[in-house]
Amino acid sequence: MSTRPVVVLVGAPGSGKTTVGAALAEALGVDFRDTDTDIERLAGKPIPEIFVDEGEDHFRTLERAAVAAALASHGGVLALGGGAVLAEENRAALIGHTVVHLSVELPDAIRRVGLGAGRPLLALNPRATLKHLLDQRRPLYAEVATATVVTDGREPEELAAEIAALLKP
Repeated sequence: MSTRPVVVLVGAPGSGKTTVGAALAEALGVDFRDTDTDIERLAGKPIPEIFVDEGEDHFRTLERAAVAAALASHGGVLALGGGAVLAEENRAALIGHTVVHLSVELPDAIRRVGLGAGRPLLALNPRATLKHLLDQRRPLYAEVATATVVTDGREPEELAAEIAALLKP
C-alpha cells in the first residue's frame, strides 16, 4: 500500500510553503518534506547551481521526478516548489490529493523573498519577474487546489492552525 501526503502545499515564491509547512507538520505531529530539498539532495548542489550548470529544463525534469516520488511515498506535509504546477504531469498527479494553495500578493511575496537572493528565476528584475510568475501561475495553483488560504500579513502559526482546521473531517 502506498503512502499519501496528509496535505500538499503549493504557491508562489514567498507564499510560505516551507515555513508554514514546517509549522503545520509540527502541529499535526507528522513529517515535513519539501521537493526543492529533495532535488538539491539528489543533484548534490543547490537549485541556483542546477539552473546555472544544467539549465531550467534539467531542473524541471528533476522536479517532476521528485514530485512523483514524494506523492507516492510521503505521509506528512509536502511542499512543492513554486513552479512545480507548470508541468501538466505534476498537475495530473495532484488529482485526488488534498492540495492547499498558499496565496500571496506581490508586496508580501517581495518582502518575504527579498529581491531574489538564491532564487534563480528572480535574479534579473525581481519585482517584475515575481509579478509575472504570480500572474502566470495563479490559475494553475487554483486548478490543483482543494482549498486556498490567503497568507498576506499573517503569521505561519496562524496559517498552520487554519490549514489544520481545514483538514479535520
